Amino acid sequence: MYERSSVAELADSLRSELNRYSVGGKLPSSRALVEHYRVSPVTVSRALAQLAAEGLVVTRPGAGVFRARPRTSAAAPGDTSWQEVALSVEGAGEVVPRSVDASGVLTTLAAPPPGVIELNSGYLHPFLQPERAMAAALARAGRRPGAWGRPPVEGLPELRDWFAREIGGSVVAADVLVTAGGQSALSTALRALAPPGAPILVESPTYPGLLAIARASGCRPVPVPVDTDGVRPELLAAAFEATGARVFVCQPLFQNPTGTVLAPGRRAEVLRIARAAGAFVVEDDYARALAHEDAGPLPATLAAEDADGVVVHVRSLTKATSPSLRVGALAARGPVVDRLRAIQVVDSFFVPRPLQEAALELVGAPAWPRHLRTVAAELRHRRDVLAGALRRELPGLELPHLPSGGYQLWVRPAGGEDDAGFTAAALRAGVAVAPGRPYFCAEPPGPYVRLSFAGVSGPGELVEAVRRLKGRPADGPAHGPAQGLGPDA
Repeated sequence: MYERSSVAELADSLRSELNRYSVGGKLPSSRALVEHYRVSPVTVSRALAQLAAEGLVVTRPGAGVFRARPRTSAAAPGDTSWQEVALSVEGAGEVVPRSVDASGVLTTLAAPPPGVIELNSGYLHPFLQPERAMAAALARAGRRPGAWGRPPVEGLPELRDWFAREIGGSVVAADVLVTAGGQSALSTALRALAPPGAPILVESPTYPGLLAIARASGCRPVPVPVDTDGVRPELLAAAFEATGARVFVCQPLFQNPTGTVLAPGRRAEVLRIARAAGAFVVEDDYARALAHEDAGPLPATLAAEDADGVVVHVRSLTKATSPSLRVGALAARGPVVDRLRAIQVVDSFFVPRPLQEAALELVGAPAWPRHLRTVAAELRHRRDVLAGALRRELPGLELPHLPSGGYQLWVRPAGGEDDAGFTAAALRAGVAVAPGRPYFCAEPPGPYVRLSFAGVSGPGELVEAVRRLKGRPADGPAHGPAQGLGPDA
């Protein structure tokens, strides 16, 4: 059972039993709750914290947990209907939208209901996260002198230097800004490089979070198709000429969602085309630490091969560690660095120093390379298990490319089934998958579904997920472990 499910169930049980205690009465000790409910101390602690946040219990250090005094009746709700008018009024010439469609991003961030196998996650399962190493790193970081002080707005020099070495080539620490994860870095880059209303060239399909950033900035994403060798240079050149765009965003390594790698013969061509157009290439190197065991030597970053400041490089530690270790980097050369720095300072001032210190401790520890080797071996095994199960149980599904890095398979449903229908039927069978439509900024060439193998507890869940997909109901009410769920759950 997932930890979050255990916490919710224990909180429900304790909530229902509170009436047994008088106001101010003491609840059983944490040890007694662990023994009675057969859960971990962490689960007990989190469940009690949830009840405390709801105002149902009060925690007194050294004394225990007590039933809180009931809250007085709430005041009558106010009338918020006026907001409908205020939020809908558009200013003259408004270019940047005030409402944002985040549905494509929320699909991978929403926690599935209990009993549903999560094949739509964008993060490693807790079993694959280096939790002990991160805890030790955070503890050491907290004891560093000045760890809770204000860091330089560009980031800690040592961390910037580490990122520069990882990016490679002639990139140095002065070219790097520390960011609050990859999403923040992408947002800063697009705001710096493209004014509202401008076209932005993107791979098709591409990461939905990028499309959300572009649209929220008032920019217009323009698709450039990819094949099994990455973006097609002749279509990229045509798109630059037709739109006058000054930005192209790509993922040359283990592209999300297709998993493709930009072919060696296309790398220099992409940089040449962008340079001729007077445009920037935003390189989202999100998956370099997620290479599979059989990936072989990885190509250098585009930034390492760029001498003219064409590439703005984005990377993050988050994907290979934990959703909450939101530490990433932006690397660029030339006058654009000042603009990137200014936008980041206005948006967030700086990344909290304790988080930067913890990241430094983590990547400098002997446990870090061991963790990367473990992830590489496990992701390869999970990829093979999922692909094998799909080929055995659902041979009609098309798997255009078997990736050697990343955490997803990009498949095409059989028999002309659309992605929305496939996703809804899968959820009724107890499997959460990501529909392909949000990965396209224009009309998709066909129905696709993304299946992630990173967020499950192990290969056994992947086999069970495919078994459920094979028997998924085409329509009708939900059943099985996903009882009562609909496609928007």
